[in-house]
Amino acid sequence: MTKVKMCGLYRDEDIQAANLVHPDYIGFVFYKKSHRNVDIDTAFRLKSKLDTSIKAVGVFVNEDISFIKELVDKKIIDMIQLHGNEDEAYISKLRNIIDNPDVQIIKAAIIKSEDDFAKYPDLIKKSISESSSVPDCVNNINADYYLLDSGMGSGSSFNWDLIIDTNKPIFLAGGLDCENISEALKKVKPYAVDVSSGIETDKVKDLEKMKSFMNLVKTAEN
Repeated sequence: MTKVKMCGLYRDEDIQAANLVHPDYIGFVFYKKSHRNVDIDTAFRLKSKLDTSIKAVGVFVNEDISFIKELVDKKIIDMIQLHGNEDEAYISKLRNIIDNPDVQIIKAAIIKSEDDFAKYPDLIKKSISESSSVPDCVNNINADYYLLDSGMGSGSSFNWDLIIDTNKPIFLAGGLDCENISEALKKVKPYAVDVSSGIETDKVKDLEKMKSFMNLVKTAEN
């Protein structure tokens, strides 16, 4: 089954709901400009209440690597999602400092046109990445997964027809909800889907929407 990540959990009630519906991943947003932002103490408390079979992903935007390492060392997060301008050098340094192959990295790729894929040559198939459309100045990011999105917390989807053959497993994000998830799964066939505002009511996680979303993912693949 396609894996599910429910992002932007910041209340005890969100964790309780996640434990009931049981996504594969939940996301803690460590970005002060987001209304879903959590501090380290809150994240520590929430992680302690999370079902141990659910992985916690830390979401960062151009964050200081030492802070990410602290969260990993304290076992507050199990995976890392980078949503800023992090490049090959940043990710290489991050891997070296954390020095734990079990902590995988998801790199967000903002897709607004097909040309945007050229910025991430290790994401696309070799035959495409060797084409003249890929700039020589672009370095391989070498993430474990890519998250295709329309923008940081935009709440809107992008044209899924833009998605070309990928060389890495992808998380599909951007405006997913109970109305379009079945179509998204059929058209894109991603490794995982990432939902946040689509399972909220008035910017708060909604248990009934979370249940419906999970059921739709399961139903779409039966």
